[in-house]
Amino acid sequence: MLAVLQRVSEARVVVDGETIGEIGPGLLALVCAERGDTPAEADKLLARILKLRIFADEAGRMNRSLQDVAGGLLVVSQFTLAADTGGGNRPSFSKAADPCTGEALYEHFVASARAAHPVVQTGRFAADMKVQLINDGPVTIPLRIAPAS
Repeated sequence: MLAVLQRVSEARVVVDGETIGEIGPGLLALVCAERGDTPAEADKLLARILKLRIFADEAGRMNRSLQDVAGGLLVVSQFTLAADTGGGNRPSFSKAADPCTGEALYEHFVASARAAHPVVQTGRFAADMKVQLINDGPVTIPLRIAPAS
């Protein structure tokens, strides 16, 4: 599974003019399931996200995790993270999980996040979403959890 994390001061997701998910300080996690991914990869990705030390401590060093600072987590599905741009001018998305599998893994990820962290908001799978954020830092971190072989 893939994720791009953005440390934010605030973030929201809007669908059809309605805010459906919103957080204050925390992380915006754009997530994507790839072919071959299972719930095990989703669980590993979530564990990394919750424990990644990218928030400032009292000395200003990135030494605290999302859990340490009790920040919000906004989870947004984004299959375009699986884009292959190696040939031509049109990206290929053949590495992305099929929509049914992608949605199941996204829902698993969200359910696990809600069980492990107190403030979790989401976008809507396969919707045309407008994501608004104020990147704090800026801090943007890509993560990949490869399927077990």
